[in-house]
Amino acid sequence: MTPQDAKKARIAMAAMFASNGALMGAWAPQIPLLLPRHQIGETLLGGLILILGLGAVTSMLFTGRLIGRYGSVPVLRMFALAVIPVLPLVVLAPSLWTVALAMAIFGGFVGSMDVAMNANAVEVERRLGRAIMSSSHGFWSLGGFVGGTLGSFLIAQAGATTQALVIAALAAVMILTALPHLRGEPPQPQTSQAQPRGALLPRDTGLWLLGIMALFCMVPEGAVLDWAALYLGKELMASPFTAGLGFAFFSGAMAVMRFMGDGLRNRFGAVRTLQISGLLGAAGLVIAAAAPHPYVALFGFVLAGLGVANMVPIMFSAAGNYPGHAAGTAISTVTMVGYAGILIAPSSIGWLAEHLGYRPTYAGLALLLLVVTANAGRAARADELQKVSGPQAEKLA
Repeated sequence: MTPQDAKKARIAMAAMFASNGALMGAWAPQIPLLLPRHQIGETLLGGLILILGLGAVTSMLFTGRLIGRYGSVPVLRMFALAVIPVLPLVVLAPSLWTVALAMAIFGGFVGSMDVAMNANAVEVERRLGRAIMSSSHGFWSLGGFVGGTLGSFLIAQAGATTQALVIAALAAVMILTALPHLRGEPPQPQTSQAQPRGALLPRDTGLWLLGIMALFCMVPEGAVLDWAALYLGKELMASPFTAGLGFAFFSGAMAVMRFMGDGLRNRFGAVRTLQISGLLGAAGLVIAAAAPHPYVALFGFVLAGLGVANMVPIMFSAAGNYPGHAAGTAISTVTMVGYAGILIAPSSIGWLAEHLGYRPTYAGLALLLLVVTANAGRAARADELQKVSGPQAEKLA
């Protein structure tokens, strides 16, 4: 990969992250519509979200091995193309059983694309000689903001089906434009004793603890993605449009902070950035939980987005530079555990919200971010890229 190819690959990666985020952002305002469409309550809706999460986690079990065998670029191309029709597939599903199957497919394809694009981002980081993970996730959040905002508008003006088709078309344009410019490293099969030959997942305790920290960061993100619209609409009596802005504003705040994240990490280091981020995110969730008005809750979600923004990218950079493991294998493990937070955990949040209410649920999630803050030192390897690649930066930048 030449320096010029690496720069083009960096732009292509931005398009991949943005298209994935746009689909997830457009999915958020679709969630409340499943209740009347299929005549279900929050608990059963949580079960459907669980199916989506199980599809993602199951696919992640194998994505790391696919990357090790074929490389990140072929795997990313395959799942990026496969993910384009998933949102219309869910929206057009005619029955509860078909929507459950569609959500499993949705989760599987989105989850595998997520692992592949994060692994590829680590490879591009190495070639550029500087961190790009936070800003890559910034493009995901920007896509989520556009998908959520435009998606809410399209649902209000033209209906759920039109929204799904328009967002899928926009994602297709971004993906097809970016595909020719993707670049990566050759396949890197696992050679470490930490993962015996034939083992599906590594057995390194430290790597799994990093995954649990990523999970604790992603649980609040999943709670906002899947339940903010219902919280704003049912408990704070927000209009459908305002309710749909919960995740959009959260993603917008994440996007702004993630574009600043690489600079913050270079200045303060990964550990200090993670500590400050955890405290800010926890404060935002508490404000959203105690909000007397929808706009106050939106402000809380903005603060939470600013705090959570750089926490997961730091975890992924730490995983991608974890010693003894190929980047694809390490990232697939951390992503799989972390995605349990954004995809599986919200299914239990639906049960808690239905029985305890949304306010205590969101307030309780702030505690998870405080746990990550207390264990921030485990993510120190996220800074090793800059230390190792520094001499190369002048040649490749």
